[in-house]
Amino acid sequence: MIKILKYTEYLYLVVAVVSIYKVATLWSINPKETYIFIFFAVVSTAMFLFRRRYRKRFEQRKKENQQ
Repeated sequence: MIKILKYTEYLYLVVAVVSIYKVATLWSINPKETYIFIFFAVVSTAMFLFRRRYRKRFEQRKKENQQ
């Protein structure tokens, strides 16, 4: 189960990078369309950090229960 959590947290990071790329490419054409991609980048980065913290806590509890 830990491996699945690692993959999902990096999936959020990929979404953030793609969103930042879209913002960079679309900003000069139509800045109003980029606001949704900025939102996706911020939310995806926050979710990455949240999921990473949650996974590390889960691993810590699992180690404590095994001892």
